[in-house]
Amino acid sequence: MSAMPEVLTSIEPGRNKLGVFEDLRHVQEQIGFVPIREIERIATRRNVGVKDVHTVASFYPHFRLKPPIRVDVRVCDDMSCHLNGSRQLKKSLELQYAHATDLVQVRDISCVGRCDHAPVVSINEHYKEHCNFRDVVAMVDKEILAPREYGHSPAPRSPEERGLAIQCDPYATEEEHYSIFRKLLAEKNFDETLGKLKTGELRGMGGAGFPAHIKWEGARKSPGKEKFVVCNADESEPGTIKDRFILQYLPHMVFEGMMVCGAIVGAQRGYLYIRHEYELQTEVLEEELKHIYSLGLLGKNILGTGIDFDLEVFVSPGGYICGEETALMEAIQGNRSEPRNKPPRTVNSGVWGKPTALNNVETFCHAITILGKGGDWYHNAGLPGSPGIKFVGVTGHVKHPGVFEVPMGTSYHDLVYKYAGGPPDGHEVIGFAPSGPSSGYLPASMLDIEMNWDKLKALNSMVGSGAVVVVADHGCMLDMALNSTAFYRNESCGKCSPCRIGTQKLVDLLENWTNGNVGAGDKDMLRDLSNVLRTASLCGLGQISPAPIQSVIKHFPELIRQHLEDGYCSANICFPNGAPQKRELQRSAQ
Repeated sequence: MSAMPEVLTSIEPGRNKLGVFEDLRHVQEQIGFVPIREIERIATRRNVGVKDVHTVASFYPHFRLKPPIRVDVRVCDDMSCHLNGSRQLKKSLELQYAHATDLVQVRDISCVGRCDHAPVVSINEHYKEHCNFRDVVAMVDKEILAPREYGHSPAPRSPEERGLAIQCDPYATEEEHYSIFRKLLAEKNFDETLGKLKTGELRGMGGAGFPAHIKWEGARKSPGKEKFVVCNADESEPGTIKDRFILQYLPHMVFEGMMVCGAIVGAQRGYLYIRHEYELQTEVLEEELKHIYSLGLLGKNILGTGIDFDLEVFVSPGGYICGEETALMEAIQGNRSEPRNKPPRTVNSGVWGKPTALNNVETFCHAITILGKGGDWYHNAGLPGSPGIKFVGVTGHVKHPGVFEVPMGTSYHDLVYKYAGGPPDGHEVIGFAPSGPSSGYLPASMLDIEMNWDKLKALNSMVGSGAVVVVADHGCMLDMALNSTAFYRNESCGKCSPCRIGTQKLVDLLENWTNGNVGAGDKDMLRDLSNVLRTASLCGLGQISPAPIQSVIKHFPELIRQHLEDGYCSANICFPNGAPQKRELQRSAQ
């Protein structure tokens, strides 16, 4: 393994673990895993305890503490991949290599952000899209004989290739990039700029739709000499793919939005936190960052204005929980990504306890849209009553899955049929998730609802990040509720008991239902579990985990009755051992 310096002398006191993930990655890339001797070496180098390094290395799924098997095959089975046959693919692969378990390991992997290319398989951490059994077997067999070097998965089709024009970019040429930031530095009209974002009604596009200007203003007014800006590009929820597209084709807008935010709030450093599976997008960002520094628009005393601001791309060590803002900040600090208690708010106490303005990729991007094209343009880009535009990913049972830039107020019917081509021939849509599992599921009868923050909230759903997942009549809504709940169970950080235990209990209950094992007290248990998860979980993961099954119970009552009373699944997905014949043999209430 190439040498690393044994002792770091340039680390700021109290921040010894900043960069520990790069150390761990370096070791794993060199020898395939992270042995205890290297953990000890990293701890010595950073002047921290061995347990401090081991506790993070063992927390994140990206790091291996034991030598890897020859071929590690991981099949994504979350939402869009699940709807496109990944469960059957995994079973077939398990049978294929049942005789070679010493060479090939087949297991699950959580959503890797390629939902428009489902199903997706990881082979020794190289991602393969639109997979089928024959192709995967051919790749695995070649890997057994001689491990190969792989390139990245191909980039998503550019807007030009799809015959689309991106409306939100205010720049006609690359030479114009960063003009908004240059003007802001020259005029230092920070209050006026913040007012424009407020007038444009810029919202947080990561899910909550919270007004962005309130966060920026809060961080600006929070006392402290050191402040941070963070861009959350860790879209790890099933169905969420629009940030990947923005980072690929509009990196200049994302970085400029962060730079403008940094100047307004008085921050000295920004982190763009990106999931590690986005290797191609990370390379695009790194190249763009080099370009910005070459223009003299980052660093100390930018353009002689006395303003200091540095930016870096922080590659996530992995895990859906990192999308929670305080867990993300813990990861930046080199810790386990476990959510913090609130308050304090992150605008007052974020990265290293300093005031921090954190927003989603699309929020920073649209900040530049508003400042470049004007708040009126942005407001009027939406349909009446729904200001703004939105990038939306439509996946699942549709002919043309992908990312689309659409006016706010567009109906979900148009998203599914006009933009994504509708369901496969011969099938009908029965339900959809407006934004991944967190939004719950709505019936096809509600497809005419507009993509509007308030209207979706009134349905106990949400616009969220715009991760529309479509389920046609060859899918089962109860099976999808189980699939979503299992995702939350798998991704729980385990810090709080309600989430750690409650999500497992939910999975157990729904697995029983899909296997025809229904108890007399199940509905009461489900209600109580849901209440505990919503009220007692530390962060949004546990709080939202009952949403998939609660929405299916509410909007698909006949489907629930068929499963629980008749032992019948119209999609022939549930009851793998056959529908139960005698309902009087149900489990007791216990």
